[in-house]
Amino acid sequence: MNIISSASRQIILDTETTGMNQGAGPVYQGHRIIEIGCVEVINRKLTGRHYHEYINPDQLIDEEAIQVHGITNEYVADKPRFHQIAQSFLEFVDGAEIVAHNASFDVSFLDYELSRLQPKGPKLADICQLLDSLAIAKFLHPGQKNNLDALCKRYHIDNSRRELHGALLDAEILADVYLIMTGGQTKFNLSLGAQGGQEAGGIIRLPADRPALKVITASADELSTHEQRLDLVAKSGKCLWRG
Repeated sequence: MNIISSASRQIILDTETTGMNQGAGPVYQGHRIIEIGCVEVINRKLTGRHYHEYINPDQLIDEEAIQVHGITNEYVADKPRFHQIAQSFLEFVDGAEIVAHNASFDVSFLDYELSRLQPKGPKLADICQLLDSLAIAKFLHPGQKNNLDALCKRYHIDNSRRELHGALLDAEILADVYLIMTGGQTKFNLSLGAQGGQEAGGIIRLPADRPALKVITASADELSTHEQRLDLVAKSGKCLWRG
């Protein structure tokens, strides 16, 4: 699995919905999107640009979902409907690679909302590339917990602000996780068949409190031998190591 994307512009995305999807398909029990959060990454650097909207779903939010994200029916009562923000959302993500954690969940809900537009909107896969950061995490850390909180702990990312789920906050945290997971300060374990611990078959960020590396300098005899070797190189032509 190639975990390093070649896309120059990426949109890290998360959504919140009226309920938990416990069945087949995004419209199980009629659930709808109530929040979209996106942050922009260009050439693997956060640009500071983001997209964030709360949405009135025209239906009640499940109490179970409110306990997770804290978004109440009263809060979204005066927010725009999806069709009112669809164009600005599509303009923000168009042509980018969307990165989402368990992407099929978010994309299926968004595709459903886009299908309700008049005229019918595109599927995200038709205008964007799609990348599932959960699939990457499972590849790097097989058999371990790979939800966002677990990954923050594994990669030493501060998620203390995350008392409740929120689409924009979770997108910001996922951006940090994704960038570190796919090429931040890392240690490469090339033995994919190794057994034991988190280091088997993946990329692990070195802890910030790791001991300083020991620096060993050359002795006087070693420096003298080195110079003698360079003298021999110089006799045969230009010695690159002496400028």
